[in-house]
Amino acid sequence: MTAGSAASRGLAGCHDCGLVSRVTGHACCCPRCGARLHLRKPDSLDRAWALVIASYILYVPANLLPIMETSSLFGAQSDTILSGVVFLWRSGSWDLALIVFVASVVVPLSKLFALTYLLVSVRRGSTSQPLQKAKLYRMVEFVGKWSMLDIYVVALLATVVKFQSLASITAAPGAVAFGAVVILTMLAAQSFDPRLIWDAAERGGRTAGAGASAAPGHSTSVGTR
Repeated sequence: MTAGSAASRGLAGCHDCGLVSRVTGHACCCPRCGARLHLRKPDSLDRAWALVIASYILYVPANLLPIMETSSLFGAQSDTILSGVVFLWRSGSWDLALIVFVASVVVPLSKLFALTYLLVSVRRGSTSQPLQKAKLYRMVEFVGKWSMLDIYVVALLATVVKFQSLASITAAPGAVAFGAVVILTMLAAQSFDPRLIWDAAERGGRTAGAGASAAPGHSTSVGTR
């Protein structure tokens, strides 16, 4: 027998202090800190969908627009994420090129695909593999902070180069778009309530249990006639 969720028993954990309390109404507050209690995050799916769609839109200019502009005595140059990866690869720094490519291209896109999969799964009420989906969500949260590698590189290069007075390096519009994608995906992950995954699994378990209990009852009544 599968144990029911806390929400099915009218219990909710406070988002601020973590105290588990019984929700008695729509405007119930935490008895410890006074924060508003919710069985589930309000409008979780709608908020996450809006942030994910905005991330998809900004992902295009983040990769097409220059992320860094370099000015020196020898001229000016603009580099996108992919052109920087190609330059590192051709210069022999294939390991650094691979790290930048994974952290700046693969990780943000994988986060978007993972969040989209979770949102579609919850929206459709899928009951399959809830544990794997919960682990996928935790992985998305964990790798979120590693998506800012390009921004860190631009800031470090700008500081070092300007300190040595060799050239001038400034962040280009692509860096702003890329930073916005990272922030939006992190907000989308925070807006998504992973407990919705288990709600769908619990509803599916109750439906299956009701069907299994109905079948023996029907066969017994037929046998006694």
